[in-house]
Amino acid sequence: MKVLVLLVFSALLLAAPAARADFTPEQRSEIVAIIRDALKKDPSILRDAVTALQTDDADREKADAQAALAAAKDKLVTPADPVAGNAKGDVTIVEFFDVRCPYCRKMEPEMASFLAADKGVRLVYKDLPILGPASLLGSKALLAAQRQNAYEKFRDAVMKLPADITMASLEGTAKKLGLDWPRMAKDIEDPAIRAQLEANLAMAHSLSIQGTPALIVGSQMVPGAVDAEELKKLVAEARKTRG
Repeated sequence: MKVLVLLVFSALLLAAPAARADFTPEQRSEIVAIIRDALKKDPSILRDAVTALQTDDADREKADAQAALAAAKDKLVTPADPVAGNAKGDVTIVEFFDVRCPYCRKMEPEMASFLAADKGVRLVYKDLPILGPASLLGSKALLAAQRQNAYEKFRDAVMKLPADITMASLEGTAKKLGLDWPRMAKDIEDPAIRAQLEANLAMAHSLSIQGTPALIVGSQMVPGAVDAEELKKLVAEARKTRG
């Protein structure tokens, strides 16, 4: 109640000039004195007010994210997207990632550990090259490797390369894995691959994704890296929601 009263008084003082004109100078001075006295006697009021506003902002952002996900439901996963885990899993995790992102790389063993323990999850990769030209090159190379049915093993290798990805490092990696490099080098420049990445970027923008990694577990948006235990909880919640 104290927080509510303080916010009401503050709103009155910050109101439009026409509204403020309804108060006499004496009344405005009295309101200011009340606010100052309240804060002096109980400074926690300000902290509680800030917390309340932050909670409200978080709830609003969550609601907006859920609305955006609902709107994008039929377009979020496409037949062109690379898939790991169980392609017919009962729960889908969509991972937006940048091949150079240190947090994405840090999450790799956690995701691998989780998928090894839960055989009922489908993992859909959304390459999101947001960290410069080297990221774009790496993403195009991954989708080129997909055309040789080697997306996962090539991705695993590239995620361990130095972040400054080059054509030379990609060529060396491809050859070590036994891939057809001339074919792959040609596919890297295919406009269709660039169009797929642009579609990923557009989807991320529509979902207000600000960075990588970003996960969508069932119908829940999860910004940032998580460990295997948190993934387990998120998937369990998604299954419970499905009924």
